[in-house]
Amino acid sequence: MLFNSLNFALFLPIVFALYWMAKGKLQLQNILLMVASYFFYACWDYRFLFLLVFSTLLDYYTGLKMADAPNTSRKKFWFWLSIGVNLGFLGIFKYYNFFAESFAEALAMVGVKTNFWVLKVILPVGISFYTFHGLSYVIDIYKDRIKPERNFVDYSLFVSFFPLLVAGPIERATHLLPQVKKQRYFDKAKAIDGLRQILWGLFKKIVIADNCSTYANMAFDHSAGTSGSTLLLGALMFTFQIYCDFSGYSDIALGTARLFGFDLLRNFNFPYFSRDIAEFWRRWHISLSSWFRDYLYIPLGGSKGGTRMKVRNTFIIFLVSGFWHGANWTFIIWGLLNALYIMPSILFNTNRNNLDTVAQGRILPSPKELFSVILTFTLTVLAWIFFRAESVHAAFDYLGGIFHSSLFTVPKDLNLSLLAIVAVFMGMEWLQRTKEHALQFEPSGSQLKFYGIATLNCIVIWAIILWGSFGEKSFIYFQF
Repeated sequence: MLFNSLNFALFLPIVFALYWMAKGKLQLQNILLMVASYFFYACWDYRFLFLLVFSTLLDYYTGLKMADAPNTSRKKFWFWLSIGVNLGFLGIFKYYNFFAESFAEALAMVGVKTNFWVLKVILPVGISFYTFHGLSYVIDIYKDRIKPERNFVDYSLFVSFFPLLVAGPIERATHLLPQVKKQRYFDKAKAIDGLRQILWGLFKKIVIADNCSTYANMAFDHSAGTSGSTLLLGALMFTFQIYCDFSGYSDIALGTARLFGFDLLRNFNFPYFSRDIAEFWRRWHISLSSWFRDYLYIPLGGSKGGTRMKVRNTFIIFLVSGFWHGANWTFIIWGLLNALYIMPSILFNTNRNNLDTVAQGRILPSPKELFSVILTFTLTVLAWIFFRAESVHAAFDYLGGIFHSSLFTVPKDLNLSLLAIVAVFMGMEWLQRTKEHALQFEPSGSQLKFYGIATLNCIVIWAIILWGSFGEKSFIYFQF
């Protein structure tokens, strides 16, 4: 069930009405949300529902067994059992074919022909996300950071809560479980802000991402013989597509959760206004970046072991992040490229220089800030080419096509209207860059401000109707 579908437009108000009819009955509300979440997931493919249920039961049970273990060795047994089975399922469904095919190609290069058996199954939607929910829960129990949840309904809701189930944000038990167990009351202001965030997420997805995807697909799928200017514009269109597609999903997820009284982890913080790559990764897919920081980078030693350890751990983090995104060498090179981008700030200890918002308290950035933002954005665009390309060879061919004399020609099928819409969109995000989302406004008693906000909301709705690309197009990150 897609967020941008008619089915979801019917599903959400029904669940919302039933949920608040049970106001004051916390366990009934949690059961209702759990059942709704399983139904939501089953709408994708009911055959993979057993994986979600099995993963939930496994981590719930091993969490209890670790807490009740009579000694450390028994605790370790249950811990590694959960880790091994979770990563095993993820490895089989997501990475088995990649390793089998890569190994066969390596053997073929030395003259050995093989015929490995490959899996002919689709990747279960959301498996990377709910697996990481469970892993963080198990690791936190093992490290004695939290106590295990003994109410199965509450734990199951933590893992399967439908707004975040298939594409995040990746939640932590320390953040979401207390909200699951706490009595929730309807908050009108929070609900209104949630609706605005949903609206902005739909605008990003339907108007920006889906329209940009048409041009990006044309450029990447037919790059041979295409002018450099068209390829560059195609790369720019994909840059806006992937941001608006994924952050649009996150906006809808966070806004939907607010309707039910939950606050999910923020996943995007206007990343294309970053002044260096380190800042970009503090603002892009925040829940995943922080997950790798807390559960991989710091356990590996973080930055405490000197420059060599910092460099090693940084490369590990970005390579694993690339591999998490997909079983293809293009993602690994994308991760490696970002590791190289961030190296200067690691080596010169400048990776935490830009912790504030760019042009804080000012409308326009300084020339230095503007140059830094443009340079960071340019590097990001080049890296996205590897993320989008079908193969490493295709990515290098695409780059070669850009840096050609035809770069200075007029791009093919130039859509000025789309470029204008993207420019207005970025302008709105720039003006609201200190907020949670572009349609967030502080409550005010001013009638003029009230009508201004209402008018802006109507303009966004009108833009969706007028320029929206309708057809229930899937979100990019569902494939991860």
